[in-house]
Amino acid sequence: MLELVLILAAVAVVFGLVAARRPADFQVTRSALMAAPAPIVFEQVNNLQNWDAWSPWAKLDPKAHHVFEGPEAGAGAIMRWAGNNKVGEGSMTIVASQPCELIRFTLEFLKPFKATNTAEFTFKSEGGQTLVTWHMFGSNNFIGKAVSLFMNCDAMVGGQFEQGLAAIKAIVERA
Repeated sequence: MLELVLILAAVAVVFGLVAARRPADFQVTRSALMAAPAPIVFEQVNNLQNWDAWSPWAKLDPKAHHVFEGPEAGAGAIMRWAGNNKVGEGSMTIVASQPCELIRFTLEFLKPFKATNTAEFTFKSEGGQTLVTWHMFGSNNFIGKAVSLFMNCDAMVGGQFEQGLAAIKAIVERA
C-alpha cells in the first residue's frame, strides 16, 4: 500500500512539474476573406447585439441569458452572459473601436474557469473584399497549463473562431 501511495505521489509531482513548465502565454488566430466592404463587416462585430446571429457560442446554448450595458456599439459596450456548461458565464467589453480597422475586447470568464483574456478583430480592405482576423490572447494560470496538456486550445477555440467567421461571412455576403 505504501508503495502505491509513493508511486501516485511521484506521478503527481512529475505531472505538476511538467504542467508548470508549459508556456504561460497563448494565442489563437483565424482569418477569413469576405466579399463585403469593411463597414458592413465591422458593424456585425462592433454592435454586440448582432452577435447572436453569428456567434458559435449562441448555437451551443440558444437559451443563454444576455445583458447589454453601456452604448449599443463601440467602446464601452458590454455584454454579460450566463449559459449552460458549454458557454459558461462571463462578460466582454469593447475597450477600443476604430471604424473599419480594429475592435478590441476584454473577456472576463467566470465559469467554468476564471480567466481574463483579450480578443481583437481586425479588418483590412482588399478591393471590394475585407480580410477579417479574429485573435485572442492571454496567460494561463497553473490550471490552464495543466488543462493544455490534454486539450489543444488552438484547435478547439480556433475551430469556434472559424465557425463564427463563416457565419459572419454568410451574413455580410447576403447583405
